[in-house]
Amino acid sequence: MPAGPTRTSPTTPGDTAVAALERLVREIDRCADELEEARTRAEQLLARRRSGESWLDIVSGETRPLVVERISTVLSALAGAGSSWRRAQARALQAEEVSINRIAAMFGVTRQRISALLRDRPGPVGDTLEDPPA
Repeated sequence: MPAGPTRTSPTTPGDTAVAALERLVREIDRCADELEEARTRAEQLLARRRSGESWLDIVSGETRPLVVERISTVLSALAGAGSSWRRAQARALQAEEVSINRIAAMFGVTRQRISALLRDRPGPVGDTLEDPPA
């Protein structure tokens, strides 16, 4: 039988990819709840506007966090959790001896981006897998 990539058990102790994915799932759940609250609030704002209130009165009377603040918080949280998951997933694939070229193809980015992702430590929120503009 030919030698292939090392396969590890999905329950390997200390599996950082599993931990990162678990954090991502928790963050998705939290963000879904936050977005549901934002949606409810947005519907209330629409009702107020449709009843003839001015935007100044609506926005001035809105309690914090504003709808736009909730959305910005959710986007930032998901970007951070997604970035951590991507990095951990790429490292897990590398640990299974998957080539950088293959990981890049799987993720739909260049091999240079994967190399940077594997080399970097977790970065600021908003770290993405996108290749920088040429």
